[in-house]
Amino acid sequence: MKIKDFGKRLVNSVLPVLLAFVIGGIVILMIGENPLDTYGILLGKSLFTAKGFLNTLHYASPLILTGLAIAVTFKANIFNMGVEGQLLLGAFFAGIVGTSLPASLNPVAARLICLAVGILCGILFALVPAILKAYCHVNEMVVTLMLNYAMIKVLEFLATGVFRDYSSGYVCTPIIKENAMFPRIGDSKLTMFFFVAIFVFIIMYIVMNKSKLGYEITAIGKNPEFAEATGMKVHKKIMILMIISGALSGLAGAGYMMSEQFKYTLSFSGNPGLGWDGMLIALLGGHSPIGVLIAAIFYSALKTGADHINLYSTVPKEIVSVIQGLIILFLAVKFVDEHTNIRERLLRKKTSKPETTISEEA
Repeated sequence: MKIKDFGKRLVNSVLPVLLAFVIGGIVILMIGENPLDTYGILLGKSLFTAKGFLNTLHYASPLILTGLAIAVTFKANIFNMGVEGQLLLGAFFAGIVGTSLPASLNPVAARLICLAVGILCGILFALVPAILKAYCHVNEMVVTLMLNYAMIKVLEFLATGVFRDYSSGYVCTPIIKENAMFPRIGDSKLTMFFFVAIFVFIIMYIVMNKSKLGYEITAIGKNPEFAEATGMKVHKKIMILMIISGALSGLAGAGYMMSEQFKYTLSFSGNPGLGWDGMLIALLGGHSPIGVLIAAIFYSALKTGADHINLYSTVPKEIVSVIQGLIILFLAVKFVDEHTNIRERLLRKKTSKPETTISEEA
């Protein structure tokens, strides 16, 4: 049964990607370029060169964490849409603490403090919708969506006023101290933050697949009323899952601040944002930790390879945005669900053919 479910999830994840690449290939043909050459550049430069692959892993680090933050709640049918806001809040205050720490402080201690601040901020942000959902039965999707925009405006106010670095030519906070930064490995952009993300991934894999909480997540996702009837305290589990999701989001923001950005800007998370990218990754990975890891690396490869397309072909790098949009579109279609059993249908057709021919002869 598990093999069948895995096969269905695989089809629902791989087929949207293939269809998106096929339609993207048609667009590339209309431009007058060879799709195979373009995709060769896109994936070859980001996955099949040493430096490109390490850079891909670097950009995948926050995506792994935001993907897990979405997956752990979505699997329980709890829709935490506030990952983007939790990430930004964690990043902002991790950056502020990173600028305030003494330069003489031990680098390991400085980094741990900044990461802890990011995690704490993510948890505090997630607690508001968690309490409203668990104890007041307020729709968490609406609350978290609205809080995202409120948080973006609050951080914009703080970045342009209270914490602004006036020595810079644009709106940003001061650069964090060097002892709070994750140093790069070799000539690539990869830092120790990737290994932090992998460590968290291993923990989440054990929690979601090998622990009592993982079973409870599945039970709540399938039937929360039945889970409550069996003695499970669903409201407490909702609180725990939202706290875990907020912690992962805050950690992603803090790590991205310390390994890539080093200061908070109004475009810190990019467009559409690392939190929203995490939602696509969770859907592409089928809310499975291993699926999220593979999807995050693949999605990061698309973003890393996009910069090389302009250099080596006449195809604009916006083709990657088209492919990403098509993946989202096709992910909305469940090509195979739990009620689909192709093997049984084929067997029925085979057995029904002789019966129909016998009845016709009679």
